[in-house]
Formats: sequence, structure tokens, C-alpha cells
Amino acid sequence: MMQLDQKDLPALFKKVRRQLALSQEGLARELRVSFTTVNRWENSQVKPSQLAKAQFETFCSRMIKQGKLKL
Repeated sequence: MMQLDQKDLPALFKKVRRQLALSQEGLARELRVSFTTVNRWENSQVKPSQLAKAQFETFCSRMIKQGKLKL
């Protein structure tokens, strides 16, 4: 499992979203959170919970295995 550096999370959310050609709404759907939540994460307004980070790691791992994402 990947280790997420808290200070780099906003950039990582954007990078993943852009590589997968997802809107903030699209990423929110994939992670089962609201658009507002993804927007706040990307703009460093709030930090994701441990559960949200785990969901994001799982999502990224799945996309990497499918060959859709390179980090």
C-alpha cells in the first residue's frame, strides 16, 4: 500500500484526477464522498480522514493495477 504524505495530498489528488481524466465530481463518485469534500481536499481547506485516505489508497492501487494510473 502506498504511503500518503499529508502535505502533498492536495497535489496528489489533483495529479490522480487529471491522469484519470476525472472531474472533481467524478473522483468524488469513485471515492463515495461529496464533490465539496474533494474540492476542499484539493484546496487544502480540510484534511481527509484516515478512512478517506485508505479509500483513496485502495482506489489508486486498483487504478495502477489496471494500468490506468502511474504515480
